[in-house]
Amino acid sequence: MSVKQLPETLINQIAAGEVIERPASAAKELIENAIDAGATRIEIATAGGGKSLIRITDNGAGMTPADLELAIRRHCTSKISETLDDIRTLGFRGEALPSIGSVAKLTITSRRQGETEGAQVAVMGGNASSVRPAPANTGTVVEVRDIFFATPARLKFLKTERAEAGAITEVVKRMAIAFPEIRFVLSGSDRSTLDFPAAAGDPLTRMAQVLGPEFPDNAIEIDALREDVALSGHVGVPTFHRGNSAHQFAFVNGRPVQDKLILSAIRGAYAERVPSGRYPVAVLSITLDPALVDVNVHPAKADVRFRDPGLVRGLIVGAIREALHREGDRAATTGTSGLMRAFRPGFSAPPAQAAAHRTPWAATSSPSRPLHSQPASDFAESQQQDFDVMAVPTARAESVSDARPQAQEEISRYRLGAARAQLHENYIVAQTGDGLVIVDQHAAHERLVYEAMRKALEADRLPSQVLLIPEIVDLPEEDCDRLMTHAKELDRLGLAVERFGPGAVAVRETPAMLGEVDAAALVRDLADEVSEWNTAGGLRGKLEYVAATMACHGSVRSGRRLRPEEMNALLREMEATPGSGTCNHGRPTYIELKLSDIERLFGRS
Repeated sequence: MSVKQLPETLINQIAAGEVIERPASAAKELIENAIDAGATRIEIATAGGGKSLIRITDNGAGMTPADLELAIRRHCTSKISETLDDIRTLGFRGEALPSIGSVAKLTITSRRQGETEGAQVAVMGGNASSVRPAPANTGTVVEVRDIFFATPARLKFLKTERAEAGAITEVVKRMAIAFPEIRFVLSGSDRSTLDFPAAAGDPLTRMAQVLGPEFPDNAIEIDALREDVALSGHVGVPTFHRGNSAHQFAFVNGRPVQDKLILSAIRGAYAERVPSGRYPVAVLSITLDPALVDVNVHPAKADVRFRDPGLVRGLIVGAIREALHREGDRAATTGTSGLMRAFRPGFSAPPAQAAAHRTPWAATSSPSRPLHSQPASDFAESQQQDFDVMAVPTARAESVSDARPQAQEEISRYRLGAARAQLHENYIVAQTGDGLVIVDQHAAHERLVYEAMRKALEADRLPSQVLLIPEIVDLPEEDCDRLMTHAKELDRLGLAVERFGPGAVAVRETPAMLGEVDAAALVRDLADEVSEWNTAGGLRGKLEYVAATMACHGSVRSGRRLRPEEMNALLREMEATPGSGTCNHGRPTYIELKLSDIERLFGRS
């Protein structure tokens, strides 16, 4: 068969298969064009989940008739000139409009700032009309109807109208967070109107508009710099998490991306802090020299490639962990909200819990202790003094009353206050300066033990077990080279490897903490990780997993009755330990209830 040139319309349809995967892809490209045009207000209207209609209206710079004529041709753009090393706009390929026009009915109406009359051009299934005058406001209106009518096979792969409408909503949300100075309005017959007013100078306000009003109260600010790569944004405290990764937003030089490296770094930073199957909330913005990142990896521009991925990953993980170390042990406000709902009149407990509530108070006591006809003596006045942070004289009643203000003053100095009681041999109730906290003693002590073991991991060389016969692991020569560059790091973790010929390594020692381990599988996993990320953190991850398991079994068990001094010692240790707000499995270790919340429960405010 002879080689021949494909028709222009078919070329555009092939390109559309990569650029325009679904209606949300078309909406994304058109919104990016509006942002690049300097718009401060962008209105998006849809019908039929975007299958029937997508209309983007902006108040940007607009286009002249000559611009319109070129805009619907492939590789015609105002964004770049001769190089891809300095891309500072969202769009630059010049493929979106001709690709959309080849598979849909496209109409563009625009008026340039300073012009008295607008112009319009239409493209239907790849066939373009001539540019003609048309009434228009300053800016551009792009209307896409009957997407994929020219390629019916693509319609079969689209999801329901609700799902496609939801995908467009996610696109708008990402753009709204990336550009808080722009007002976005999303409306249509297939949805309720979504309006994000401009929040110039206050990105956290825009984040609250998109992620919910509770996000600012549970967010930690990120601001870090490493080798001219800047990272900023906000991340949620570990106890503020969601059921999927849709609440993780990443931007590179203002461009919304869904990059695997960034998402992996977020997951690694929250390791052992978020429950399995749950995802932290994060909004991260990376700023760097455009020459250090390739945004031309895929026509959809959702993926990027960094020149130094290890640097970027290390920056993200380090910055988030430092932020969590700084203030990530505070409890999420959502826990308080749940507690408030449980206390409200009319709250219906599950049957098992309801039965427990109907049981007399004394019946919940341990069989090994006598039953009481009144509340346990932990709440008695004489016992109450033992829980104060400062010793309170007990010889005379007036001494107690005189010392009480001083004890209360001392309580206010501590974030988790002073222990007042232990409930069900598992929950510590502590009084703070402005409320109370309820602590899960097992979860809290589990985190304390784990953090102590992690410090041991970072100290001297970990104990190792010498193999009677060294294990020889065959690997590609390039994997051996990469692995040996991390030999010293691995040796500190108890894994001693050395070169054994051009295509193999010999394993002579393995970490004692891991017990009996498949050394060959461990080394191959590490080689794959080094090849992918240029880091050997997988071994540390395995060791930390073992440490977490050991901490779980070595911590204070539920059901153990603690003395007042033990409870207070646990609270003080929690205050001094980073990450104590969650256990090793990511569950919260305590819930805080402010005095104002308690007063609201009783209708006092």
